[in-house]
Amino acid sequence: MRDVRDVWAVVGPQFRKWHQEPVVVQSVRSAAAASIAYVIAVRLSPEPAPLTAPLTALLVVQVTLYSTLTTGIRRVNSVVAGVVVAIGFSLLVGLTWWSLALLILASLAVGHLVRVSEFVPEVAISAMLVLGVTRVGDTAWARVLETLIGAVVGLGCNLLFAPPVWVGAAGQSIEDLARRVRQLMLRMGEEAAGRTPVEHATARLHEARRLDHDIVGVDAALRQAEDSLKLNPRVREGLLHRIVLRTGLDTLEICTVVLRVLARTLTDLAKERDPEPLFDPQVGAVMEQLLSEVADAVVSFAVLVTTDVSQNAESAETRLTAELTTASATRDKLAQLLLEGVQRDARQWHLHGAVLTEVNRILDELDTEHRSRRLMEELDRGAREQRERRPHLTRLRNRLRVPMPTRRSRNRRTASRRSL
Repeated sequence: MRDVRDVWAVVGPQFRKWHQEPVVVQSVRSAAAASIAYVIAVRLSPEPAPLTAPLTALLVVQVTLYSTLTTGIRRVNSVVAGVVVAIGFSLLVGLTWWSLALLILASLAVGHLVRVSEFVPEVAISAMLVLGVTRVGDTAWARVLETLIGAVVGLGCNLLFAPPVWVGAAGQSIEDLARRVRQLMLRMGEEAAGRTPVEHATARLHEARRLDHDIVGVDAALRQAEDSLKLNPRVREGLLHRIVLRTGLDTLEICTVVLRVLARTLTDLAKERDPEPLFDPQVGAVMEQLLSEVADAVVSFAVLVTTDVSQNAESAETRLTAELTTASATRDKLAQLLLEGVQRDARQWHLHGAVLTEVNRILDELDTEHRSRRLMEELDRGAREQRERRPHLTRLRNRLRVPMPTRRSRNRRTASRRSL
């Protein structure tokens, strides 16, 4: 028994890590759904090898419940549309080169007409497979039956074995991005405190530009998390979670853009002052301190927007507010020192002013009051879009006198505890 516990102590963490990997979860769920769909199709379909059912289940099952539903509906529509087109052609013409060309053109047109998105080629594939057999009627309905079996099994797998909510993975990606921003700001501050060769300043500028690629990866993780929150019975405040994470990433993206501009300004300053230091020793020390404090605030902001528990969110907000207050005081000190320096030597005054402007922009984006207004606007916009997309449901609620503001008010109260 002790050996089993020792083995599990080693394998358990790796197993839990695999359980959170989208590729692993997708592979296991797809394989299970395809196998179950094939077993059911063998009993119900007249075809000797009903491979359409496992193929449909394989394509329908996605990482999130929302994508499974939308993909399943589109795929069933595409197969049914292809079968209908093939039946129509089988009644008029046989299988020749010109009828095949007409069949493909008609199938692709029907696919766009029924709006099956990425499954438009599936309409033509289904039509060709059905038209290419002798017993068109039996094969057509067998293919429809197998498609329905695969779609139902794929959807059932996600209903019975609920897919994970990928908010944690998206939150971790946002925090990792914030820490990379912090490391870059710390290096920029250290170099600003002394003599900075032009090539070092240029290297920091290239690092700031590479952050754009990191944002693309974080955005993909966030889109997956947003899909996992839709139609998920385990999530109560899905709209709130999506808005908090999305606006948080937007803020970090703005900060990285401003940081890239700041790196460009320091590079230009290094070129003009070479071989002199960027700043006087006192000004350089305050500049290093300011960038360090702003870097810490960026990480605290990321922790705040990715924290679910209200108590932890309040603690993160308190820490962020304190760090922003400290950074603002250091910013004022730096502004005074730069003003005194410009009065003595007016060279590069525009670049010194640009440094202060860019730091101010980052502090303004991280400000909790600014974020509160932004999130309130996004919540109202999200509620308004839901009413516009579902006017019939809105009118039904109004007739039944269901209080619409109840959920939105709860979102507002919860959001207020998370720096909304």
